[in-house]
Amino acid sequence: MKNNVIVPRLLERYRQEIAPKMMEKFALKSKMAAPKIDKIVINMGVGEALQDIKILEKVMDELAMITGQRPIMRRAKKAISNFKIRKGLPIACKVTLRRQKMYEFMDRLINIAMPRIRDFRGVPDNSFDAAGNYTLGLHDQTIFPEIEFDRITHVQGMDITFVIKNAKNTEQAKELLVMFGMPFRKDKD
Repeated sequence: MKNNVIVPRLLERYRQEIAPKMMEKFALKSKMAAPKIDKIVINMGVGEALQDIKILEKVMDELAMITGQRPIMRRAKKAISNFKIRKGLPIACKVTLRRQKMYEFMDRLINIAMPRIRDFRGVPDNSFDAAGNYTLGLHDQTIFPEIEFDRITHVQGMDITFVIKNAKNTEQAKELLVMFGMPFRKDKD
């Protein structure tokens, strides 16, 4: 604790345990070369906002409660007639978390929210992109304890993307998330 700043538990764990283990396992010469989480992006697409903008505003308030940061409204980039979307209509919201808030959100997601998912057997391990970033889709925002179930009018899903820096391949990115405690699904043999 420096200058009365509380260091998040997962950040301290990364500095003390995870980075040295990653350096040893992948034969890295410096802590700066070790993979680390750069940011977490949470996106909630709200198709029902086309009929009623208040639904999007309510979803934005819920996302702000979950993340501790006010989301930005996302507008349609182009018109899609099959979905009755015109260019410029508000259709989603997103939050980009960095530093302290990122580690605190990740801690709550892994240790509090995911165990509350019904019939949870782990997250899929095939959602990595070529750069080593991991995207996770959740179907229900009520798994977070900040959301009061009685006040929910609309169940909304979200996409959570872990942007991982310095990962040379998906193996390094997956190992980093495993060391943080991400519960990947065990394959049946």
